[in-house]
Amino acid sequence: MKKITSQQQRVLDCIQVYIKKTGFPPTRADICRELGFKSPNSAETHLRALEKKDFITIESGASRGISIKNKAVTNNGNEYPVIGLVAAGSPTLAEENIERTINCPKSFFDSNFDYFLKVKGLSMKDAGIMEDDLIAVKKTSEVKNGDIVIARLEDEVTVKFFNRKSSKIVELEPANEDFQNIVINLEQDELHIEGKSVGLLRKN
Repeated sequence: MKKITSQQQRVLDCIQVYIKKTGFPPTRADICRELGFKSPNSAETHLRALEKKDFITIESGASRGISIKNKAVTNNGNEYPVIGLVAAGSPTLAEENIERTINCPKSFFDSNFDYFLKVKGLSMKDAGIMEDDLIAVKKTSEVKNGDIVIARLEDEVTVKFFNRKSSKIVELEPANEDFQNIVINLEQDELHIEGKSVGLLRKN
């Protein structure tokens, strides 16, 4: 079987995950939305290349007429835990917080990640993160201003933009004008950065 490019692999992975998640293949528009392509033509170009290399078949005239041809390529993913509402005081990855696991190919996002966190609330809606979305979290404490971080404040875990104002002051900023910034004085309060968001999955 012919080799495929990294972008073609991302498209193939997208199809696999979408079928596993919804039960049917994605449209060109779905692929564009999931992978950030600006035009359906970009998706079409990669799909035709995958068809030519015998990885998929495309039924003409059907918006969802994509089928994965070689079942062997569907086994290149990993199981990742999905973390629900984090129990107060418990580690994020504690057993009681894990709702389920889902299979997601390593190459689906631009960066490696460790788990999915199920979003609660709408404090980040203007950043495109809605309630019940799954954000892919890379475990790290090394973050920079503008990163979307998973932060623990006492017993609460929150998802916000990171903004270090000074050596002492950090602000966690929502992406919704109905919510206020959380200001942390590091001399008085403990802030634990558990990771940062590197991608997102949405059911609908």
